Amino acid sequence: MKRAANGISMGMTAVVIIGLWMLMQGISGAHCDTLDGPVVMTAKSALETGDITPVLKWVRKADEKEIEELFNKTLIVRKQGREARELADMYFFETLVRIHRAGEGAPYTGLKAAGTVEESVAAADKALESGSVDGLVKLVADAAAEGIRERFDNTMEARKHAGHTVDAGRKFVETYVEFTHYVERLHMAAEKPAAHGKAAEGGTAGHAH
Repeated sequence: MKRAANGISMGMTAVVIIGLWMLMQGISGAHCDTLDGPVVMTAKSALETGDITPVLKWVRKADEKEIEELFNKTLIVRKQGREARELADMYFFETLVRIHRAGEGAPYTGLKAAGTVEESVAAADKALESGSVDGLVKLVADAAAEGIRERFDNTMEARKHAGHTVDAGRKFVETYVEFTHYVERLHMAAEKPAAHGKAAEGGTAGHAH
């Protein structure tokens, strides 16, 4: 019984690790390009205080000068009135996010509206704000476990009829391939997590936002 319990515990640990990796992959491209994402929120605060320092961590060192120059121009234009401020701010946000994404080796497809962040991404931010990762771990572990179980059940059901007809056999092969490839991807990723985008030389490390 003790050995079985240990096996279950190790299995759940593996699911949690896999789930967390899936979460980080899901975050890629789904967070830093939103109006309520960390890059834009940092930029908004910087424009209000007039201090660009917090913004620079989001770009490579090679891009600092361009961002600093645009930041200073934005501060000047903002003084021309509400409409000018809104236009200048948006242009700064778009440029900053575009350069940030380029530094990660990721494409820029425009800023997305606030509130479009995936549930897992919102949970990740909430975990950082609260200082507790428990809710996040449960969310992604449950999602990973559900994905495995669903594919397992489909494969087991198809296996029962695999020998009845050629079509039934092909259905089994289809579900079997999907199940084993899914598990393989998760296991390989858990053993060697991949960084988001390219870690640019002399710039920010690869991260998932």
